[in-house]
Amino acid sequence: MLMRTDPFRELDRLAQQLMGPGTWSKPSAMPMDAYREGDEYVVAFDLPGVSADAIDIDVERNMLTVKAERRPVAKSDDVQMELSERPLGVFSRQIVLADTLDTEHIKADYDAGVLTLRIPIAERAKPRKISIGVGSGSKEITG
Repeated sequence: MLMRTDPFRELDRLAQQLMGPGTWSKPSAMPMDAYREGDEYVVAFDLPGVSADAIDIDVERNMLTVKAERRPVAKSDDVQMELSERPLGVFSRQIVLADTLDTEHIKADYDAGVLTLRIPIAERAKPRKISIGVGSGSKEITG
């Protein structure tokens, strides 16, 4: 179950601003949504301004790890920064996936700053009908 609101989110945001950008040893968190859509579990991560080649997705057993790095935009020497609120550095999120998900067939798409992972639900986890056989000593009933 995911929390709908986090009372400490604003405090975390302020702490991140004071502590500086995330590093590879201590990355910052990235916002995400997770939901089920039909026979897939969908996880969407907000990564605006991150190049697709700066995103790393790993699955080990049932642990999904997404890491990304937002690098500063190359500026010439005559640029004077007036305001900088967009966080730079390393962002990471780890999610424990249920055993009912098929981690061998994860699809990843990146569009408009949103990384979307689609994880199929494993065939063994889908509901199915069980047919009832008629025993050798029983008679089949017909209507």
